Amino acid sequence: MLSRHPGNWIIIWSFVIAFLLTIIPLPEGVDYFRPDWLCLVLVYWCMALPQRVGIGIGWLAGLCLDAARGTVLGQHALGLAIVAFLTRKTHRRIRVFPLWQQSLGILFFLLVNQVLMSWINGMLGYPSQDFWYLAPVLGSILLWPGVFIILRDLRRHFRIA
Repeated sequence: MLSRHPGNWIIIWSFVIAFLLTIIPLPEGVDYFRPDWLCLVLVYWCMALPQRVGIGIGWLAGLCLDAARGTVLGQHALGLAIVAFLTRKTHRRIRVFPLWQQSLGILFFLLVNQVLMSWINGMLGYPSQDFWYLAPVLGSILLWPGVFIILRDLRRHFRIA
């Protein structure tokens, strides 16, 4: 979990901005491809600072998202905690890959999260009839290089370690 380290406010504000981008309403056609901003930011910080951002932060961010979206409490928390776990387990390998190969690894994490959300919704009686539930993965993976570069530059500029 985050403790008293310099630069924590950058990490916290990146999560707040990602949360706001996640809950801002979008037009119906564009909303299908809404990137999973919270998941992208969580993956970045779990890769960059695994000793400071991990499963607990993912769980807390997911609980906030559950409360904001009115979903079953723990649904997104479980998904983001699993994504944080997978990221922390593989962060040493993924960090050394070029950005395009990182995107393939991140694609797997995002797919795990989306399939888990779809599975939980199906268990609750809201089954998905088509593959549109995978559209946010496409939107997210296309934005991963930009998110990575912006957060990396912020981390370097403010010397967050």
